[in-house]
Amino acid sequence: MCEHGIIVYVEMREINPKIRIKDIAELAGVSEGTVDRVLHQRGDVSEKSKLAVTKVLEEMNYTPNLFARSLASKKQYRFVCLYPMHQPGEYWENVDKGFDLAAIDFIHHNVHVEKRWFNQFDSNSFIAVSNEVLSSEPDAVALSPIFREETIEFTNELTKRDIPFSFIDSQIDDVDFLTYYGQNSFKSGYIAAKLLLSELSEKAQILVIRTHRKGSASNQTLARNKGFMQYINEFNLQEKFELINVELNNDDENANLQTLKEKFNTYTNIKGAITFNSKVYRLAMHLAALDHADVRLIGYDLLEKNISYLKQDVVSYLIAQRPDKQAYFTVRDMCRELIFKQEIRKINYVPIDILIKENIEDYMYFTE
Repeated sequence: MCEHGIIVYVEMREINPKIRIKDIAELAGVSEGTVDRVLHQRGDVSEKSKLAVTKVLEEMNYTPNLFARSLASKKQYRFVCLYPMHQPGEYWENVDKGFDLAAIDFIHHNVHVEKRWFNQFDSNSFIAVSNEVLSSEPDAVALSPIFREETIEFTNELTKRDIPFSFIDSQIDDVDFLTYYGQNSFKSGYIAAKLLLSELSEKAQILVIRTHRKGSASNQTLARNKGFMQYINEFNLQEKFELINVELNNDDENANLQTLKEKFNTYTNIKGAITFNSKVYRLAMHLAALDHADVRLIGYDLLEKNISYLKQDVVSYLIAQRPDKQAYFTVRDMCRELIFKQEIRKINYVPIDILIKENIEDYMYFTE
């Protein structure tokens, strides 16, 4: 436990490091002999079987030469992943799952993934945990830059120590990061404004919700808000709509309900609402309780509670961003850069997925 009362967890995965031809054959639905022929490029193999084996090899990031090289190397790599602590069902749980999958898939390259968490509503906890990460001298760091200034200070120190780092969820351009996987946060805010405001009547009032934090505002929230305001300014909507800024508490829902009740008593033409974080379900819950479920509401991320309110038409739109893939591909690219010296792309924007009641089921149950 650090001095700020935040428990820091470290998880190390002990996984069988060997990929067997038998495993590849089972996944591809072919014989072990077929896999052997594809790997060594000998004998006759049907195009269908070759494609099936190649697809599995790509998914496992396996090539014979690279695999042999990783086994020959005795170096152990330690990647530390630094992101917010969370409860089951919250956004960061999906990031957690992505790192877990990467830990399994890349252990055969002598890579060990450690996870460390901080309180996303308290910048002091980030400072404390990031200092512990520095003290542990990892080979690479993947982090979510919730707190901009504190992250810049941390990553500048990583750079001084020649420790490469990557961003997930949001990015900071002023530092020399290895990769970024996540949404174009600015563009997602711009799109959110277009979705929210396109059908609202003139003089409508809009609730713009943020969550109170100790320290600077969320880097992700700021970028989304800038995109939102860019849309309003670009189309000269300042006079058409009135924005009402509301700050909620992350730990006191009774107080939040009262705050929203007061806003509806004060403002009589509230027609829309937006929050730039994943807890749109909280706003939906209070709007329903206040009998204002007809307010056009938009938020982010596929939490079960968010999906529930989307299906009930309390949430009008959800913008999703595939957090598990952000985490997985970040570790994968660290392996490619640090171990195999392969060329990687620095900026990797994931799709901005726009979900409504009518398409949520197909989106959730589709498997790649």
